[in-house]
Amino acid sequence: MTGATAGTNLPFCSAGTGTRRPPAPCLRREASTVQPGREAPSPPAKKSPSPASHASYPSGSQQRPLSGQTLQERTPLRHSARRRGTTSTCQDSFSTLREQPSMTTFSHEAGGGVPHSHSHDGFNAQEHGHSHEILDGPGSYVGREMPIVEGRNWSERAFTIGIGGPVGSGKTALMLALCLALRERYSLAAVTNDIFTREDAEFLTRHAALPPERIRAIETGGCPHAAVREDISANLAALEDLHAAFSADLLLIESGGDNLAANYSRELADFIIYVIDVSGGDKVPRKGGPGITQSDLLVVNKTDLADIVGADLAVMERDARKMREGGPTVFAQVKKNVGVDHIVNLMLSAWKASGAEEERLSQGGPRPTSGLESLTKST
Repeated sequence: MTGATAGTNLPFCSAGTGTRRPPAPCLRREASTVQPGREAPSPPAKKSPSPASHASYPSGSQQRPLSGQTLQERTPLRHSARRRGTTSTCQDSFSTLREQPSMTTFSHEAGGGVPHSHSHDGFNAQEHGHSHEILDGPGSYVGREMPIVEGRNWSERAFTIGIGGPVGSGKTALMLALCLALRERYSLAAVTNDIFTREDAEFLTRHAALPPERIRAIETGGCPHAAVREDISANLAALEDLHAAFSADLLLIESGGDNLAANYSRELADFIIYVIDVSGGDKVPRKGGPGITQSDLLVVNKTDLADIVGADLAVMERDARKMREGGPTVFAQVKKNVGVDHIVNLMLSAWKASGAEEERLSQGGPRPTSGLESLTKST
């Protein structure tokens, strides 16, 4: 497919006019680190033959990274990460979320700059010091935030792949597939995010993706997108701790399941993968949003279910190409390992282009993940 030409680097920019409205506050519990292997309170219950996997690649793109100075200016919580986010291994006990007020009233400006107040009855949350952009359009691949490579300290935190997407799209399955594909060549570690459980970390541990000590789980509370964008302190601390402990070549992080407006901060993820699946219908790519349009790679998963759910893969491919302006899209069946090789190749290409591979080579790496011989898959 023909790729889009490179555009101007516009941090936190949306498509269309490029204008931004005042941010509105969001509700989220304090993020806390939890460990698989211990019981945790359960959250309340809420009520065509598949084509060969393929990827489309942009051509002629020239990425302009943000500077190291910008990184420092835009990460005021970076140096307080270890104070605010407690991390521990998969065998330790998880920390308990504190009780929150039953009702809080907030005021912010919405369309047209008209201030108004609203409350969230019955939702135990509090205002917590972060705000969100209000997007004026579906977003732009060409105008997305670019990876921060200038001034990036790879010795402090390895090249980090951020995986996001709606609940049930296949994020954790992709985490497992990537671990299995890469662990014998590269030193890996992983962080998962769940709102009130450690389900995803336990899945990775149960399926022997990595040794348990290389997997960290973080409870984000009810606003999971904030933990990977507005307040990244707990995740950043976990990733840095894992890198320090295991001298990782690559770090994987999975966000909690969220909507199409969620995306990673570039201070946290060097390569962003957004996963959707056909069960949402073939309309999903054209809905846009930062996850669809501004991720480095879009994965359309579970293509083998397209006929069953009535999704037209040709329509999804057409709309993804249009919405992403030629940015790469992989159609995959992750559980069957279809398309995973394309995803791995794109990840490693970005790793090499960033300069992180060169840094690892200078340190004698990369090297395989240690402790694999002791792994036993649970049924």
